Amino acid sequence: LQGEILECPPFWLMRQAGRYLPEYRRVREKAGDFLNLCYTPEFAVEVTLQPLRRYGMDAAILFSDILVVADGLGQEVEFHRGEGPVLEPVRNAKDLGRLAPGRLSGHLAPVYEAVSALSETLTETTALIGFAGAPWTVATYMVEGRGGTGFKHALRWARAEGEGFARLIEILVEATSAHLLEQIRCGAEVVQLFDTWAGLLDEGEFRRWVIE
Repeated sequence: LQGEILECPPFWLMRQAGRYLPEYRRVREKAGDFLNLCYTPEFAVEVTLQPLRRYGMDAAILFSDILVVADGLGQEVEFHRGEGPVLEPVRNAKDLGRLAPGRLSGHLAPVYEAVSALSETLTETTALIGFAGAPWTVATYMVEGRGGTGFKHALRWARAEGEGFARLIEILVEATSAHLLEQIRCGAEVVQLFDTWAGLLDEGEFRRWVIE
């Protein structure tokens, strides 16, 4: 990019814009389940390319979701229309035992297949952006079981039993790193971490659960 400012909308706007296109809605209906949309390379590639066809942007954002990592670890994840993600909560050491980091790569293989296909499809002047949720933000959803709760269970666990919560963060650090590295290996030229709920933390907590 050599210091030039790209004339394109912010990352989040670019990613969300496609969800309002009528052509996206048709593919969404065809896919049925939202995770099926993310895990079917043909669908994921198509909805990634749709905004580019309309607006000629300088970059394409992989169509996926930050919670595919939780799903890949073996946590039960569903997306309910009008409600968003619903997960079987992970709130203690016993619940952590349900997670299986060894299944992540195989489970997310369709995502990487979509990245490879996009890398081969896009022109040299169109960048491919991959992403993941940062460990803290993904952990908040995994612990709460859904959004819109104020994340009181995640904050309570992190503050009352830091060592136990740290084990969940460590699992997510390894899984998220592997997820991003595989996206890069398959052709993503830029990757971004979303830490949507980092603002819930005070300065010391931010340093521990986000920066470190």
